[in-house]
Amino acid sequence: MSDKKLKIKLLPNGEIQMETVGVKGKKCLDYIDVLKKLVDVKITDTQLSQEYYETEVLDNENNELKFD
Repeated sequence: MSDKKLKIKLLPNGEIQMETVGVKGKKCLDYIDVLKKLVDVKITDTQLSQEYYETEVLDNENNELKFD
């Protein structure tokens, strides 16, 4: 199973950029709510990565998550 990470970059102009790594499918959008709860921010733009279009698949034999 891959590690899930949240990368946050603070820019000199006060803008915050966030990127999820290892989060497949629409679950990555849940992390936007995490950022909004951590700091008082207004989301102005969302760009979807290739991982957004991938899905997690549970391998019932080994009880492991696999990614398509």
